[in-house]
Amino acid sequence: MNIGQYFVALLLATGLVAPVAAQHGSQPLHQQFNDAERWAQMFDDPARDAWQKPAEVIRALALAPNATVADIGAGTGYFSVRLARAVPQGRVYAVDVAPSMVEHLRSRANHEKLANMVAHQAGVADPRLPQPVDLVILVDTYHHIDDREAYFRKLRASLTPTARLAIIDFRPDSPVGPRHGRIAPDAVKAELARAGYRFATEHDFLPYQYFLVFAPAGT
Repeated sequence: MNIGQYFVALLLATGLVAPVAAQHGSQPLHQQFNDAERWAQMFDDPARDAWQKPAEVIRALALAPNATVADIGAGTGYFSVRLARAVPQGRVYAVDVAPSMVEHLRSRANHEKLANMVAHQAGVADPRLPQPVDLVILVDTYHHIDDREAYFRKLRASLTPTARLAIIDFRPDSPVGPRHGRIAPDAVKAELARAGYRFATEHDFLPYQYFLVFAPAGT
């Protein structure tokens, strides 16, 4: 499988490129994940590491060993397992709206003996985090959220006073990735400003995605 074929498969699986039936609203996104093991072969393909650069992303986040993290849109746990290893005295909530993915995340945490990785079922309009967290990260998930300003205003109640919000998503000019639904980084900054966040920093080492970090306004 070449990189182009890989991206098509990955994006179709994640819902970034939706099947025709789903585009017409016959199947909600969270119901498309009916075979987590199959998706895991795509999401966790080692070929992804070359462009996703997970180790560099986690280094850039500079997490304390006891940090509490929420990985919203965790999928099969590509980032969640790495984050859990990065915060051995902390906790990672692997958050997803798809029940089959949540069950997969729970099984994966048990299999990989990551007691600090907790699979968490989210609502579509509210992640319903069980405790305040120090970091929320969304990878290729931001553009899937409806009524984002309301969603992220609600999320503020689940953040510690020094928390950060990291958004990673495909750039508008990326030669790969979804052609529909792309949100420019300036639009993300504007939406989150209206939701009560201030832009903190940006990392530019990802080849196809922007990497923006925010903090609650007033902190």
